[in-house]
Amino acid sequence: MEDLSDQALGQVAAYFQALAEPTRLRILNLLREGERNVGELAQICDCTMANISRHLSLLAKHGLVARQGRGTNVYYRIADPTIYALCDLVCGNIARRLEEQAAVQRAFHDGKQTQ
Repeated sequence: MEDLSDQALGQVAAYFQALAEPTRLRILNLLREGERNVGELAQICDCTMANISRHLSLLAKHGLVARQGRGTNVYYRIADPTIYALCDLVCGNIARRLEEQAAVQRAFHDGKQTQ
């Protein structure tokens, strides 16, 4: 990152901003299993098709998903599978932090019971 211009850093920030929404992360996770159309994603996510379409449009803008029309349906798939390596890294880090916090809380709770 140290050699990136301000413009490039802005694009990096926008990329991460695209990932900073739970529904979009859920969509990406669902697409890990394979292609899906807007209707399928809307039903699984319990969202409107318009809402899912907006999320998919933003993900496509940042090169995370690709679309392919088939008849009257449009199917979405992951365009950049390296996104999963990034997400797995971040999720693993968060899981470790949550485990550490839970251990501290258990130790605190156990300490209070012995007093």
